[in-house]
Amino acid sequence: MKSSIIESIKALPPLSKTILDINKVYANDNSSIHDLVKAVEGDPMIVANLLKAANSPLYFFGKDIKNASHAVSLFGMSMTRSIALGNSVRKLLNVDMKPYGITPERFAEISHLQATLMLSWYKQISKEKADKLYLAAFLQETGKILISSDIIQEDETTSFYSEIENTNNIAMVEKSYVKVTTSEVTSAVFEHWGFDKEFVEMIKYADNPSAAPVEVQEYSMALHIVKTIVSINKPFSEVSINIGLKQAANAGYNHKLLENAVNDLKATL
Repeated sequence: MKSSIIESIKALPPLSKTILDINKVYANDNSSIHDLVKAVEGDPMIVANLLKAANSPLYFFGKDIKNASHAVSLFGMSMTRSIALGNSVRKLLNVDMKPYGITPERFAEISHLQATLMLSWYKQISKEKADKLYLAAFLQETGKILISSDIIQEDETTSFYSEIENTNNIAMVEKSYVKVTTSEVTSAVFEHWGFDKEFVEMIKYADNPSAAPVEVQEYSMALHIVKTIVSINKPFSEVSINIGLKQAANAGYNHKLLENAVNDLKATL
């Protein structure tokens, strides 16, 4: 990993008190939805982002959600934590995604789409695994923010984007410019913030699942497949979908479950 990216990670500010409170509530088996609502209400920006997400067509709630309590009760603990953490992380990292050719808003939308596809697909396989993978899918592209910043500082935005625009292997382009991929940077960020080893490792190998330790290989492969289908540069393109479905079949999945989840999500866009 480039020394400049390592230094950027070391210099990251701590997560906010509200996020730490949310994580404590989530980790406590005796916590209730009411406890989570109390934690969330400490940050008006998190509340605003939750309400924006709750009223998005991505989540099929079909109602006018007007308060944090209603939104949290609909999302549940895992999804509420994911949305709150995702938006807080992007705020801390000062997003500029020009090298990838997208706006910060589009980057946030793709993160939501990756997480939504993961949940729709994996809840048909295992509810417990779906809950773990939802947060990882929501946050797995975080490293692109730091890579983007480094590309801008090196004045390589134009050449980088010209290679990113049409590639089917974003990780390879990243490696050629900054000697590291998004998944490796993302895992280092969340290790810096003290996240558990399983979460860090499943993301770390998402660009190279075959190298993952056995205990997280399934998770890394699922993350890889989702980021292939909902890629930053070609989300839901015919090529991206076909590559992702082939990867799923080769990994031993019932690829029809994934194909149905893709079609259902595309129908909402």
